[in-house]
Amino acid sequence: MCGICGYFDMTKSNRCNRRIITNMINKLEHRGPDGEQVLCNGSIALGFTRLSIIGLSGGMQPLSNENNKIFLICNGEIFNYIELRAELKSRGHVFKTNTDVEVILHLYEEHGSSCIEYLNGQFAFVIYDSVKNIMLCARDHFGVIPFFYTIADNFFIFGSEIKSILEHPSVKREVDLTGLDQVLTFPGLISPRTLFKNINSLKSGHYLIVKPDLYDVKEFEYWDIDFPEIGHEDYEKSISYYTKELGERINESVKLRLRSDVPIGLYLSGGLDSSIIAAKVKELSPNIIRHSFSIDFSDEQISEYEYQHCIQQFINSIHHSKTFQYSDISSRLDKVIYHCECPLRETYNTASEALSEAARRENIKVILTGEGADELFAGYVGYKFDRIRSKKNFGDEFAIQERKIQELLWGIDGFVYEKEYYKNSSVKKELYSNGMLEIFDKFDCLNHFVVNKKRMVNRDIINQRSYIDLKLRLADHLISDHGDRMSYANSIEARYPFLDKNLAELAARIPPRFKLKDGNEKYILKKVSKNWIPRKILDREKFAFTAPGSAYILQNSKEYVNDILSYSTIKRQGYFNPNTVEQLKKKYCSQGFRLNVPFESDLLITVITFGILSEKFNLPNFNG
Repeated sequence: MCGICGYFDMTKSNRCNRRIITNMINKLEHRGPDGEQVLCNGSIALGFTRLSIIGLSGGMQPLSNENNKIFLICNGEIFNYIELRAELKSRGHVFKTNTDVEVILHLYEEHGSSCIEYLNGQFAFVIYDSVKNIMLCARDHFGVIPFFYTIADNFFIFGSEIKSILEHPSVKREVDLTGLDQVLTFPGLISPRTLFKNINSLKSGHYLIVKPDLYDVKEFEYWDIDFPEIGHEDYEKSISYYTKELGERINESVKLRLRSDVPIGLYLSGGLDSSIIAAKVKELSPNIIRHSFSIDFSDEQISEYEYQHCIQQFINSIHHSKTFQYSDISSRLDKVIYHCECPLRETYNTASEALSEAARRENIKVILTGEGADELFAGYVGYKFDRIRSKKNFGDEFAIQERKIQELLWGIDGFVYEKEYYKNSSVKKELYSNGMLEIFDKFDCLNHFVVNKKRMVNRDIINQRSYIDLKLRLADHLISDHGDRMSYANSIEARYPFLDKNLAELAARIPPRFKLKDGNEKYILKKVSKNWIPRKILDREKFAFTAPGSAYILQNSKEYVNDILSYSTIKRQGYFNPNTVEQLKKKYCSQGFRLNVPFESDLLITVITFGILSEKFNLPNFNG
């Protein structure tokens, strides 16, 4: 994988210049330390920085087709490239490199924008067709790979990270207030929102067509997970059928993600999901001793060493365990926010960054990890609560206003996701400054796009939550600011076998009763893996790690945190109420104080991380 950026002069006035694209690509060096290259030709500028993984020699981009009329830059991996390459060669296509992504060029020649439908991978790519004078930009099915873009001064400007886009002189640095409100409301940002006004995140499973002749940029959806509607399910097959199918899909997904010309390592949390991946890797490559990596804590209450050691011994890996000290949170927070490019609701991204740092220290470029299983197989506690709620008649338990919000967000009422949003709005209003409150209704994230409600209506309640988790928790948080950005902070590519489109499409068809059975989450996943992993891992209860938050940072604070939260700084910035921040500081610093996570939000960590973001990216103050 790599970093990509560029811009397209939609006026066709030859306004592109090499200095700008060079500045843009320099901001992405961490995504590709193995080389960089730019193409700057009149009205098109493309930048590429490479992390060499497949086709180590001769794989620099932009790549062009046989007649040098179509150009490609791609950040990502096409896991089924071997099969696609063989088919394309049989049809007469000539390949210039041994890289996986070159198949995209030739698929485009054959199928145009429909080329995306043939890809199994994680990717964000741009194709410039000089004959048609159009640009095709696409992001993978789950949004593993980021793609940001904006339109400014009739330039279409894009990049793997926002910091690259900000290097273009036509782009203004402004805060997207709805994006900020999303962070205080949901697990994190939701595409197409970012924290930067007018800079968009392309939604997962979508692509753009840019036509400069018409000054036109249109977005299209090519894929979304689609759970069956109630009454339209085909649930007559036995659990043994689904178990067999699921085992085959997991096997194939891991096999595809072991394609690499460099060594591949593993993250081991000690939980079910990463253990399944590790066991399959061992089975599929028994003669290769892999490096594995874990984060451990000196606090015995949250240490998972016992389980990490168990699976490490089982797969016989060369293991590297990083003992994460709480003091690491403060020392790493600056770097984390620079790479996240957004405020956070918690601090555990710091542990993720430390983990990728450990992998890079051992010269491992590729890591397999277990994200996605909880969202696809009912792995969170909320799934259990939903089943309990659905068996009861709640009558008027929810306030009228809360029901209206539920209908607005999900297209259904009575569905509780994380919190009651009507009450949460009151909490947010206390935190925002008076100037922000004057325009609150305009930027209130509850009044803007959240999810495609058509995918929610008339679905089983487990599938409803699964859809929301995939869109709100996974896509723009767990595999984005927590995943991609933290791995690439140290030039590491993370691969997610559970986020294989074929595996996910099967998961969508599995009856919910096989995912949550008698209160046992991920039931079918445990059943399919019972002969793969140690019983000790299989039988352990799900462990939800909660990193120490702002209360710990304040009580053991560094001077810069006090500066960020000072009355004068908060007042000058203008986004938050300095009196409320002072009250929260006093409360959080009181002896023995602890937030009741996840039922209480850590408001101050968002204020702290927003302050760091403002400083790192020179964001303007809010002046109403």
